[in-house]
Amino acid sequence: MKIQNFKELAVTDLRKAALEIAEAGLEAIDTEKVVKSGVVLNGEILKVKNQEFNLTGFERVFVVGVGKCALEAGHALEEILGDKLYNGIILDVHPGNLKKLRTFTGTHPLPTTENVNATAEIIQLLSSLTEKDFVIFVISGGGSALLCQPKNLVCQDERDIFSCLFRAGASVEEMNTLRKHLSLARGGHLAAYSYPASSVALIFSDVPGGNIEFIASGPTVKDTTTTDDARKILNKYEIEKKTGLKIEPMETPREEKYFEKITNILFLDNIALEVMKEKAEELGFKTEIRTKTLSGEAKEVGKKICGDLEQVAGKTALVYGGETTVCVKGDGKGGRNQELILGALPKIGNGEIILSMNSDGRDNTDFAGALCDTITKEKAAKLGLNSEDFLKNNNSYAFFEKVGDYILTGDTGSNVSDLIVAIKK
Repeated sequence: MKIQNFKELAVTDLRKAALEIAEAGLEAIDTEKVVKSGVVLNGEILKVKNQEFNLTGFERVFVVGVGKCALEAGHALEEILGDKLYNGIILDVHPGNLKKLRTFTGTHPLPTTENVNATAEIIQLLSSLTEKDFVIFVISGGGSALLCQPKNLVCQDERDIFSCLFRAGASVEEMNTLRKHLSLARGGHLAAYSYPASSVALIFSDVPGGNIEFIASGPTVKDTTTTDDARKILNKYEIEKKTGLKIEPMETPREEKYFEKITNILFLDNIALEVMKEKAEELGFKTEIRTKTLSGEAKEVGKKICGDLEQVAGKTALVYGGETTVCVKGDGKGGRNQELILGALPKIGNGEIILSMNSDGRDNTDFAGALCDTITKEKAAKLGLNSEDFLKNNNSYAFFEKVGDYILTGDTGSNVSDLIVAIKK
């Protein structure tokens, strides 16, 4: 099972049901399985989803993968392509080795020199390609931080900028708009470097709504945002004042020729929600996918989901996908999923449960997320823990570490935003 502490958590039928629904969602987005079912090589014909690419005439085939799904996808593509694969590079947050593909391990959510150096290797490789080459890109969540190649700034500057944005609760779209205009590797740059080679990009969405321009800051997609958009975000969050930096957003590649030979395919979005709905119905619950684009302040969203549960009849499950934010005011440790559950805890009623987790297995900590019900309330009371005190300090991790109702998966190698299920008995 992907949820490692399933048995420890599943002490009631309601908890078991919520965990089974979440487990089904995680299985549905298993990167290796998804790639092996969606990519087929038959002779010289490469089929990706429902599109075909004739590799006849290409002398070399490369794979370049970036993000939290890159290593798993790279392993699958090595098997699928076999001798057809020449070589390539994988840049992931997880360490690992592959047979033909060079692997680099970077950091997330903030970049380090490892990210900068690995990105330089990718740029060097892509810049050496000719029209006789074919590239299979794997682009997935986490790629924004991994593809660090600042201009007129250094890596530490970018860390400072995005630390401010994280603490302020900036949205994914805002952060990735700015990222595009601070890097020589995002916002269509990888497509430009690979020209005149032909390519296909397998894009794994972790962005609510699945807009490929913002997934990993769109390194293979023509950018529609502007330097003015980036400047507005800098001003909105007073980034130059907070960091002491003079920041000049730069333009992204605009020439049409760079994007004529690349096919961007939304390879995987949050199909986990559909599978979670099916599982919940199989377990006897009337089920509804409430939204695939959940957003807002995490603790407030938790309260809202409790309100949603109050309005539905018994034997109902509600499924949500998306990505909330946390406006950090304390110095505690935690993630948006744990904070969402902690925000919901005071309002959770008898015969109700809410589970929220990050699909990549790391909710800004080694916990994937958490769940809460009246059992959680009782354990907190016995330990003398006040959830509001932990919320004020953004210290959800310590709370769930004490009560034990955290979800543990380890790195899943998948990433399609957050998975949330709420059930009324």
